[in-house]
Amino acid sequence: MPLRILLSNDDGYFAPGLAALAQALSALGAVTVVAPERDRSGASNSLTLDRPLTVRKAANGFHYVNGTPTDCVHLAVTGLLDHLPDVIVSGINHGANMGDDTIYSGTVAAATEGFLLGIPSIAISLAATGKDHFATAATVARELVERHTRQALNDAVLLNVNVPDVPHAALRGMEVTRLGKRHKAEAVVKAVNPRGDPIYWVGAAGGAQDAGEGTDFYAVAQGRVSITPLQVDLTRFAQMDAVRQWLHV
Repeated sequence: MPLRILLSNDDGYFAPGLAALAQALSALGAVTVVAPERDRSGASNSLTLDRPLTVRKAANGFHYVNGTPTDCVHLAVTGLLDHLPDVIVSGINHGANMGDDTIYSGTVAAATEGFLLGIPSIAISLAATGKDHFATAATVARELVERHTRQALNDAVLLNVNVPDVPHAALRGMEVTRLGKRHKAEAVVKAVNPRGDPIYWVGAAGGAQDAGEGTDFYAVAQGRVSITPLQVDLTRFAQMDAVRQWLHV
């Protein structure tokens, strides 16, 4: 039976990164694309619960949903597809998803939904610098999926992958990393619409604060592919005893 691969993203079904990913992975098995109908960057792990969703098919065979990246994967896995995918790949995001970015990222959220549904999942992003080497990130994705099919990790896997924006031959290898951390985001940008009402644009993300050796920021800056295994349990175990004592004061 051929490998069944589900693709999604947060940039929309028309994004060049998604097309590059589908082309690269089609050689490995049966590829199905279920992606948002428009750019849903920053959607995080949101599900649409206040209205029904529709699924349509584009001329290139990609399915698109009037919902979030999480909606796309959830629909695909829980009813849209006839068979469960063997692996889910989300991307290729146009821009890095490192450090705190992962909390907001729709790209990472789509992969996380697959992971929560018990399917090995990979989020892949291009740390774009204007050169848009999507082919490099697509090749990295194919290499990782090939590696997974040869020898799967024992535990359920959720990988966050960031690829430098360089030709594939210029990559300096792959590195398993931890998430770094950014500075506080910049202030909102205030403006006025044509009717005189105040409007606000969310400010840019802050610069890297924790970007030392071992982080995703550092690996990409050194020209290496960053691979960070993620988990979903947000429990801060080190603080549990302190909270227990606090409750008894």
